[in-house]
Amino acid sequence: MNAKEGTSPGKSTDLLRMVPEIHRARGWRLYTRNGGRLVDLWQNGGRALLGHNPPGLLRTVKNSAQRGLFAPLPHFAEGRFLKALNTLFALSAGGPLAFRVYAGVWPLREALSSAGIPGGACPGRAQTGCPLWRPFLEPPPLPLFRPVLPLSFPGAPEVLAFDPAYGDRFPPSQRLSPIVLGAAARAVYDLIAAKNRGNPVYPKIEGALKKNPLWKRRGIYLFPLGENYNALFSAFLEGGFLLPPGAEENQDPAILPGELSPGEEAKLAKLLRGS
Repeated sequence: MNAKEGTSPGKSTDLLRMVPEIHRARGWRLYTRNGGRLVDLWQNGGRALLGHNPPGLLRTVKNSAQRGLFAPLPHFAEGRFLKALNTLFALSAGGPLAFRVYAGVWPLREALSSAGIPGGACPGRAQTGCPLWRPFLEPPPLPLFRPVLPLSFPGAPEVLAFDPAYGDRFPPSQRLSPIVLGAAARAVYDLIAAKNRGNPVYPKIEGALKKNPLWKRRGIYLFPLGENYNALFSAFLEGGFLLPPGAEENQDPAILPGELSPGEEAKLAKLLRGS
C-alpha cells in the first residue's frame, strides 16, 4: 500500500504556513502559543502514531542521555532495535526479513539508487520502487518496503526492510547514536503492544464516513478523494483539526487519533460528513 492510494487532493502550497505557532504537543493534540488546541490528524506522517510524547520513549531517551550516549559508537542498542523490528514483522509479515538502518532519508535514497531501485527516492511514493507499509494495515509488500514507524524524534533512523534473498544489494547499515537506536527500539516495542491503537471506536465518525464518498477509509487511515485539498485543509484547521500538509505527489493520509473527547468526535464527524 502506498501513501498516495485513494487521494487526488490537488496542488498544495506550504499549508503549514496556515497553522498557528505550536507551543507544545501532548498525545494527539497540539497546543498553540495563543492558547488554542488542534487535534492532530497528520501525526507527522504517522511518526507520531502513538502520540507526541509517549512516556516509555521519553524515559528511554532521558536514561540514555544521562549516560552520555550521544556519539555513534558500538552499543547493544543496535541489536535491540533489529530484534524489535524482527519481532514486529514476525507478527505482520509472517516470515524472516533483512533490514538496513540509515541516518535519514538521503542515505536511504542513496542506498536505493546504488541498488538500481526505480526512482531511487524512497520515502516510498507510488513513483518509486520502494512502497510504504503503515502499521495496522495488511502485511508489508515484499520483497522491499519502507516501514512507517512511530519515530517522531530528531535524528530518527530510516529503515529498509526486504526479503533476505536480496542479499547484499544495499549498503550496510550506518552506525547511529545509542540514544537514537534505544528510542527507536522502545517505539517499536510500544507499537507491538498498542494493539487497540489500530481499532479505535468512533461510531459518529464511522457514520459520517459512510455518508460521504469523498473519503476512503483503511483502518485508522483516511484518504481524501476530493479535488480542492487546500480548501479542505483550511476548513479542518478552522474546525480545530490538523490534516496532513503534504503536496499532491507525496500526500500522507489523515490518521484517526488514539483518543477523542465526545465533543471532538462530534466536530470531526461533522467535518467529515460535510467535506
